Amino acid sequence: MDRFNAMRVFTRIVELGGFAKAADSLQLPRASVTILIKQLEAHLGVQLLQRTTRQVSPTLDGTAYYQRCVQLLTDLEETEAVFSTRSQNPRGTLSIDMPSGIGRLIVIPALPTFTSRYPQIELEISLNDRPVDLIREGVDCVLRGGPALDESLVARPLAMMDQLTLASPGYLKRMGVPQTLDDLARHQMVEYVSSASGKRFGLEFALANELRSVNLAKTVAVNSSDGYFSACEAGYGLIQAPHYHAMQQLARGTLVEVLPHLPVPTMALTALYPPHRQLSRRVRVFVDWLVELCARPGSGLQR
Repeated sequence: MDRFNAMRVFTRIVELGGFAKAADSLQLPRASVTILIKQLEAHLGVQLLQRTTRQVSPTLDGTAYYQRCVQLLTDLEETEAVFSTRSQNPRGTLSIDMPSGIGRLIVIPALPTFTSRYPQIELEISLNDRPVDLIREGVDCVLRGGPALDESLVARPLAMMDQLTLASPGYLKRMGVPQTLDDLARHQMVEYVSSASGKRFGLEFALANELRSVNLAKTVAVNSSDGYFSACEAGYGLIQAPHYHAMQQLARGTLVEVLPHLPVPTMALTALYPPHRQLSRRVRVFVDWLVELCARPGSGLQR
């Protein structure tokens, strides 16, 4: 029995909650996964996993063993990277999750500079706005706009993104162009609902000595950034969003900026990853590249 391979299989079963999911994730036959775990439990002399018809969960011994396995496998990967002649050219698969707008408009168009620099890293990128369980879903790193909600993750600040207040020309023709905060009382907004926290967001303005929140009447509430923009373009009211996400709509004229003299608070962009991935060279070089990308003039994150 290859004990390190058995450890990898065991950790994926714990993280994904099932033998079949782990086998698919590791591209192994399901029978091989079952055999490896039986051999590992026999070798250790303890039961590591509790199996039911619906799920697989670690026993108390399994939980303790999982924590040791994660650390050992991380140490092994980093030790091999340090002493390998290829240590300056990291390899392997890197799984990343990010909002669809950031991915489509900022990261993916610039990726050729990263993949040419690190040609042996294979990227698996998911684009969505939903919360992601990095451990259970096997994700190495996520990008998120707004405050970091999970304090158990390592957070690397990337940028402070400028935001705008926006509306469609059709909406403004129908409702009028607001000139002051008092004018907003006669207007509507599209409400954004966070899929991570369930929090509902109205409009915010950074005035001289305070942060002013404004909630307007609404007809539509959405929980995705693309839906947020679509509802605004369809004339359902005002929105506030990062500048990078509005550049194409502004250029096409499907959205226009309103109340430009009333600044909107900036939004933090952060890279998050589990503590046990902190020393991973693949994660390090990718996050370092993101820092470089976000600081580049013309990145679109600032006006």
